[in-house]
Amino acid sequence: SAASDVYKRQNVDKRERAKLWRTSIGLQAVDNLTVSGFLIEMARKHIEGEISMDEVNKMIEEHYAQKRLRND
Repeated sequence: SAASDVYKRQNVDKRERAKLWRTSIGLQAVDNLTVSGFLIEMARKHIEGEISMDEVNKMIEEHYAQKRLRND
């Protein structure tokens, strides 16, 4: 059915997003860098389909802009 096809596609998309995030975070670890709890939460929301990658990028930019303002 169409509904089961959508469900299957969402699970595939979710696995693909999780794989990409694991790779990205793993590359940081190779360079002895750790990722913030904030980034982990953004990754979780993206993997779950709660937010788009565009939203992830926007939220990260806003987060670090606010952090720079607090540090200046």
